[in-house]
Amino acid sequence: MVTEEQIQKWADEAETGYDVPELKRRGRGRPGRGAEPMQVVAVRLTAEELEALDAAAERGDLSRSEAIRAALAHYAA
Repeated sequence: MVTEEQIQKWADEAETGYDVPELKRRGRGRPGRGAEPMQVVAVRLTAEELEALDAAAERGDLSRSEAIRAALAHYAA
């Protein structure tokens, strides 16, 4: 739960201004996978396809995204 104190701290920080170069510096958020920005691609899967994907990811000790990228790399090879 967010407290009134935390909200006030955020408001004070916003009013003071942000260090834009610091915010843009790499290292915040998810780690990059290359020099270029990546794109998000939405894919609709049936419940059965999602179940199969999750099972394959678990067998390979991968995340869903890693399993999808591996499948795409295999398909494109």
